[in-house]
Amino acid sequence: MPSRTTLAATTAALIALAAPMAFAAPAPKPAAAQAAAWDTDRAAAAYTANPGAVTASGSENAASGPGAAADGNGTTRWSSNFADDAWIRVDLGSVVRVSSVTLDWEAAYGKKYVLEVSKNGTDWTTFYTEDDGTGGSVTAHTYPQEVTGRYVRMRGIQRATAWGYSLYSFKVYGGEPAPASTTRTNLALNHPAYGDFYQHAGNSPAFVTDGGWPADLKADQSRWSSDWNANRWVGVDLGATSRIETVDLYWEAAYAVDYRVQVSDDNRTWRTVYQPSASEVAARRADVKSPGDAVGRHDTVQLPTPATGRYVRMLGVERRSFYNPAPATAQFGYSLYEFQVWGTGGSADAAYPALPKNPGGAYTTTFFDDFTGSGLDRDKWRVVRTGTEMNPVNGESQAYVDSADNIRTENGALILQSKYCKGCTQTPAGTFDFTSGRIDTNTKFDFTYGKVSARMKLPVGDGFWPAFWMLGSDVDNPDVSWPGSGETDIMENIGYGDWTSSALHGPGYSADGNIGKQQTYANGGRADQWHTYGVEWAPEGMTFTVDDRVVQTTSRSKLESTRGKWVFDHNQYVILNLALGGAYPAGWNKVTSPYWGLPQSSVDRVAQGGVRAEIDWVRVEQKK
Repeated sequence: MPSRTTLAATTAALIALAAPMAFAAPAPKPAAAQAAAWDTDRAAAAYTANPGAVTASGSENAASGPGAAADGNGTTRWSSNFADDAWIRVDLGSVVRVSSVTLDWEAAYGKKYVLEVSKNGTDWTTFYTEDDGTGGSVTAHTYPQEVTGRYVRMRGIQRATAWGYSLYSFKVYGGEPAPASTTRTNLALNHPAYGDFYQHAGNSPAFVTDGGWPADLKADQSRWSSDWNANRWVGVDLGATSRIETVDLYWEAAYAVDYRVQVSDDNRTWRTVYQPSASEVAARRADVKSPGDAVGRHDTVQLPTPATGRYVRMLGVERRSFYNPAPATAQFGYSLYEFQVWGTGGSADAAYPALPKNPGGAYTTTFFDDFTGSGLDRDKWRVVRTGTEMNPVNGESQAYVDSADNIRTENGALILQSKYCKGCTQTPAGTFDFTSGRIDTNTKFDFTYGKVSARMKLPVGDGFWPAFWMLGSDVDNPDVSWPGSGETDIMENIGYGDWTSSALHGPGYSADGNIGKQQTYANGGRADQWHTYGVEWAPEGMTFTVDDRVVQTTSRSKLESTRGKWVFDHNQYVILNLALGGAYPAGWNKVTSPYWGLPQSSVDRVAQGGVRAEIDWVRVEQKK
């Protein structure tokens, strides 16, 4: 393996610290002879400190010019003119695939801004939008967007202070894609990489083709890392049909014990061209160490016969085991620093496909229930039972049952009511003191994209946890499961009268790390009054509302740039439930007895029969 400095320099593995930008004459190219400095925070990329390649709309003074954001000195800074539309631009010298941009803000940061790329310095494409910046250090990963160009800029929209925008550094990472070749070369370098589920944005598939790996095959740098599932894969688009001779896999300690190397012409139908022998698998399986002692490995896979294809992938079959501690063992995901494909052919024109777009058109109602019938419409709703359709979750105290005591219609509304009887409820999942109601549209009405809303009145009291939400319809597939399925929390309330929350859960942003917001009711409203909760779910993102007032906006672009995989391009189904206690309420009220998250005062209220959530109607609208 070449030294990291040589690798960075020869592959242009990165490209720049930056400053304000302008549409002025193009900045000079970085000097070819200039040494590339290795950024130890990113084993796969370096940055070229070339202040002369940076321009801006203006500067506060001569000492804070745009070059200061590209000089490799973290104590100097560019400070813009005092205008919301100020900008800074870096000239990378040639067209590269940009993998990420890091902005290190001074106290005068951007509240709203965009990151843009251009091949000619005139026509710009936005690849990251910040609408609620908080300063600090911000890294925007581009995967899975196609972001190629010579110029990158930060264009301000709204300042956070009365001053301008101020950046200590503007770092751009990426590299030139390997071109078509008639001689044996690594055809995968800086090419689009793909995978299924990965841990978070900092471990996306894009890292396996960026040209870098740590010499010790142990450091937490520049790597793809799957979620904790044996059936996971990562692959690369070579751009054109190629002759594939050798594949090099630089593994982190979480390597595959057994795997397949596969090729494809269309990224759908795969042919296996290599798998380890039984003896090799046995030897790898026997290599069990503690995580602190384990290191990675370098597999050079010489194909028995050269293969032909455009796409190449590694499909994991069995994960490595670790002591946790000995003699117990545990398994994590797969983790790969670099995926090299050696051969001839290929094309630098390989590109990530465009992300889905909103089809436009008018909304029409595709699902509606106003609960005016004599009972629950079971053609529209499935009743969920603990121990049958689901097992207990989140440390909640109730069992969901199919009973009119817990689920019924009354005066044109759905009633979900909780009941208490010590030790009275036997289920396949155990004995419970509480019962409650949960219904969903799974197998009745599963859908992709639309406006989803409901008018509801909620109980107020510590540990009462009504929710209106959606789950991905593939949640029960063991190769997906939660949070890979995605979860959309349109409304959750944990007993507080003045606020509710909304959230998204997925790989890299689940449980307490979800992407969520709290909302406080307008004009002194309360949860135990009627309110309409909704979300507009589109290919580009989610917009949550309460009484038609926007309370959370999450774009797909920002989610994938900073958190993890967007898992909301497939069917979800609607859920309504009333839980008691559990992790979310307990995290706020700190109650541990008599039930987790549910104090005695709330138990008494349930026993008196006064705890229920009311739903006036539920509606789904879609563009057809």
